[in-house]
Amino acid sequence: MTYPEHDTVFTWAAPPLKIGLGALDEVGFELQRLGARRAVILTDSAVRAAGWSDRVERAAADRGIDCVIYDDVHIEPTDVSITGAVEFTRAAGAFDALVAVGGGSTIDTAKAVNLLCTNSGELRDYLNAPVGLARAPSRPLKPLVAVPTTAGTGSECTALSILDVLDLHVKTGISHSALRPTLAVIDPQVTLSMPAAVTAASGMDVLCHALESYTARPYTAVPRKRPDERAVYCGANPISDIWTEHAITALTRSLRTAVRSGSDLGARTDVMLAATYAGMGFGSAGVHIPHANAYPIAGRVRDYRPAGYPAAEPLVPHGQAVSLTAPAAFRFTFAADPARHIRAARLLDPTITAVADSELLPAALIRLMRDIGIPNGIGAIGFDHGDIDDLVDGALLQQRLLAQAPRPPAAADLAGIFEDSISNW
Repeated sequence: MTYPEHDTVFTWAAPPLKIGLGALDEVGFELQRLGARRAVILTDSAVRAAGWSDRVERAAADRGIDCVIYDDVHIEPTDVSITGAVEFTRAAGAFDALVAVGGGSTIDTAKAVNLLCTNSGELRDYLNAPVGLARAPSRPLKPLVAVPTTAGTGSECTALSILDVLDLHVKTGISHSALRPTLAVIDPQVTLSMPAAVTAASGMDVLCHALESYTARPYTAVPRKRPDERAVYCGANPISDIWTEHAITALTRSLRTAVRSGSDLGARTDVMLAATYAGMGFGSAGVHIPHANAYPIAGRVRDYRPAGYPAAEPLVPHGQAVSLTAPAAFRFTFAADPARHIRAARLLDPTITAVADSELLPAALIRLMRDIGIPNGIGAIGFDHGDIDDLVDGALLQQRLLAQAPRPPAAADLAGIFEDSISNW
């Protein structure tokens, strides 16, 4: 049989999900079902102070499972912070399973720890090219139970681990199907204590996951590859489209309420489900320009310290970094598939009128960003025109993401997107 030049096959995967109020207290049962007798719980100091990781430890103890807790996960993980978590886990002795209790930073850290504690080699061996060697794991990983405490990354569903490489000032990651968690336990009660600014930034990360995967190049536009060469990100496809549309609709319904009224459990549940829906979408379809741009924005931060985050050093939360160039990015990609961009805009805000079709999605995004307190462009977090070339250089390192764009950007295109994003309104 003669095959066409472009792919005719896409892959889609997600872990089993346990969702609902009180699901947190069933983690011990799930660890027992997986055959674990000793587990390492990874979390951060804020989540532990809120009591969630200790509650998981008690649920495990009730099932006779011994746990050791590592509570020094770094917000926006780095190669250095992940190395510290790996060293702790190796020193903790033999274990049967890992539990990640926290946001995307914790879940991504746990994925990398799992990989490096079960396979030989160093972190950079596994990082995506060209930063690393993109080595595939050769040995099975341990069971990983992901317990998200923010409604943001969807990392509980994906096969990605994202981190900053400090000496290169670049954000990159590891991408392999073996990293995907064994089980995701999603309990909306854990998000009730999230500050408004964290809820807003996390929600924008969810929205960009959904919009980028919905507008990504279709899987039928990807050059044909052998099955063992097919990437985790395979392009927009009929299954990812279903989940991303659900994510956008849920955010339209509930994100503003979750930001303004953090105790609204219905809104919190909606936004947390949206994060998981989006994870089930972009986990196969991929993300593109806003995420590629976000990495140098976060990696080159100077003095910005966001409200609501207990960061001792300058930090651009991932959801903010992703959202800041999204209006201009979707203005650029509109021509590749106008109907899909218009559909996404109508799902996000059906009331937008009196603008050109190409402005519908940027306008809907800007209205939401203003309503929930997202900074007004990269200028609001300390960048100006003199930083554009450096930001473009950083974005160009993210070829794995830029390749998913429906309209591939050249350096000059990225420069225009960053320029347009110095202020969004």
